[in-house]
Amino acid sequence: MKTIKFSYFNLFLILIALSPASLILLYPNSAPADIYMRVGKNGTVYFSNVPVSSGYDIYMRTVKRNANGVNNFGYVPYRNIIVNASKKYNVSPKLIEAVIKAESGYDIRAISDKGAEGLMQLMPKTQKMLEVTNPFNPYQNIYGGTEYLKSLIVKYDGNLSLALAAYNAGSKAVKKYGGIPPYSETKNYVTTVMDYYKGK
Repeated sequence: MKTIKFSYFNLFLILIALSPASLILLYPNSAPADIYMRVGKNGTVYFSNVPVSSGYDIYMRTVKRNANGVNNFGYVPYRNIIVNASKKYNVSPKLIEAVIKAESGYDIRAISDKGAEGLMQLMPKTQKMLEVTNPFNPYQNIYGGTEYLKSLIVKYDGNLSLALAAYNAGSKAVKKYGGIPPYSETKNYVTTVMDYYKGK
């Protein structure tokens, strides 16, 4: 998830300046994504493309993909790598794209607070298991992330919701709760990825 924080003092200027063009500048390597906003208790304003906590309201909706699965800017970042990884591991390219969009917004340099890295936000332990030596290399990250996603899809007999929940929270959490863990982040994550996957 990518979140941008601003002071309340600058809110007026932000609301004026935060046009679709300026959002592209804020997310220079990102694919289009809806932008959400919330105001914290201390007056801090938060913008996010994946609202994983309560209190966010839609601020700007971006264009949907066309019938060919390509966004209105005319391309899907890393499309060739995604398609090839899709063929190798037999995972829908739209699902791979949905995970990348939700995980990093197509930011190859993304790093989460928990230490997950790259396009598909691979944790160091997962990187080692998948023999990913450079998580910021798009080829390694997408192939590794797709291989890991495929292993979870197989593990949960094709149940994408459980596979995505495990991708976000870990298989131990899914086993502990006998399904999608009751974490707001995980529940929102599964919904977000599935919405992207279905083209919503």
